[in-house]
Amino acid sequence: MICPNCGFDQSKVIDSREASNGRAIRRRRECNECQFRYTTFERLQSTNFFVTKRSGITEPYDRQKIEQGVLISCAKRPIAIDQIREALNELEEKWSRDNNVTTQKIGDDVLNMLKGVDEVAFIRFASVYKEFSDMASFQGALDEVQSHGTE
Repeated sequence: MICPNCGFDQSKVIDSREASNGRAIRRRRECNECQFRYTTFERLQSTNFFVTKRSGITEPYDRQKIEQGVLISCAKRPIAIDQIREALNELEEKWSRDNNVTTQKIGDDVLNMLKGVDEVAFIRFASVYKEFSDMASFQGALDEVQSHGTE
């Protein structure tokens, strides 16, 4: 691994343990050059599937895109990043069972996940994903969250 501090390409593992309920290995490393310590994660690559966009274009799945959008939606909310990443891991496992998944399926699954995690994050993500064009569509999302809370 390349050291994020000095760029040296040799390090030693000083600790390894399970992470994400056995779906990953967390490793503490130390750079052989500057002794900087950092953490890496090793996980099974389950993201070998394609995403079909609304325009019909198909491209390889990119976790960074969806994770960035979800984390922005969760900004300044009392939500643990690890909780979000674990939920995304579970969704990825579900999506990777198919060779191809639509952006609509991904968006709907993420919305359902966020609905159970944080109502504000749900509304933030929905406002971008559903491309609200007026107050009526925004109110519809609010009504959806409120009806979820009373079930």
